[in-house]
Amino acid sequence: MRFPFSGLIPVDKPAGVSSRQVVDVVGRCLGLRSVGHAGTLDPLASGVVLVCVGHATKLIDFIHRLPKAYAAEFLLGRSSPSDDLETPVVVEAAPRHPTRDEIKGALAGFRGEIRQRPCDYSAVHVDGKRAYRLARRGREITLPEKAVRIDRLEVTGYDWPRLALAIDCSTGTFVRAIGRDLAAALGTTAVMESLVRTAVGPFLRVGAIPFAALTADTVAAAVMAPLDAVPHLPQATLADDLLDRAVRGGLVSLPASVSTPRVSIPSVDPADAVAAVDVGGALVGILRPHDSGGWRLRPNFRGLG
Repeated sequence: MRFPFSGLIPVDKPAGVSSRQVVDVVGRCLGLRSVGHAGTLDPLASGVVLVCVGHATKLIDFIHRLPKAYAAEFLLGRSSPSDDLETPVVVEAAPRHPTRDEIKGALAGFRGEIRQRPCDYSAVHVDGKRAYRLARRGREITLPEKAVRIDRLEVTGYDWPRLALAIDCSTGTFVRAIGRDLAAALGTTAVMESLVRTAVGPFLRVGAIPFAALTADTVAAAVMAPLDAVPHLPQATLADDLLDRAVRGGLVSLPASVSTPRVSIPSVDPADAVAAVDVGGALVGILRPHDSGGWRLRPNFRGLG
């Protein structure tokens, strides 16, 4: 591979390890500084972290659009400032015990397009600083609601006070907030006890390389082609003069035949970005619409050398 490595590596992160630590270990294994991750996973959580290396770091903004799948467990009748076990937990003196049927009934209000207030202890920026840093200093924070999409929300286990949920959701969804708001709708409170990210788009935890198994050899063998990182984008093949003009930074028209994405995501507009490949099937960049009406490679992998 070029650069000398360029591509995507799904890693299975254990609890107690930060996403930054995953990136640092992968970088050391490959001897690269150009390494990043497409979506933070809290240190207390485990599961899939997508690590991009080389030129594929330019694809992180596009990979962020992929939906996520989680297995989460909550403790009802409890609350904390962080909505999980990271901060002191207060146990209700006489909590309400909702029935399984009541919980299932309440879930309907949290599926589809909903508005959600991010957790105070989150990585959301407030006045240029992370919300969790301000919260830890005792500053009161009022974060605005944001639109998110919940495609699946099901009870997978319930034995008071522990509630287990399976969640498929859009990027930017706060799973802790789902438990917090669901509990409030049921007349109680909740903190998240554990969280496992089981998938990011088509990248499953069962196929990810375990963090403990990261070595120079295993990481190099696990690097996936950059094109694999954007299965949710339409694809166009550029050849001959069209390819030459595009990689030189010129504006081009889309070929007549643009294939449909391998992974369908309702929130992704096909007119927003198209994965451009050469006749050999290698990703040369992402075509983005220009104000003039043409398309330009942004990023342009061939232009990066």
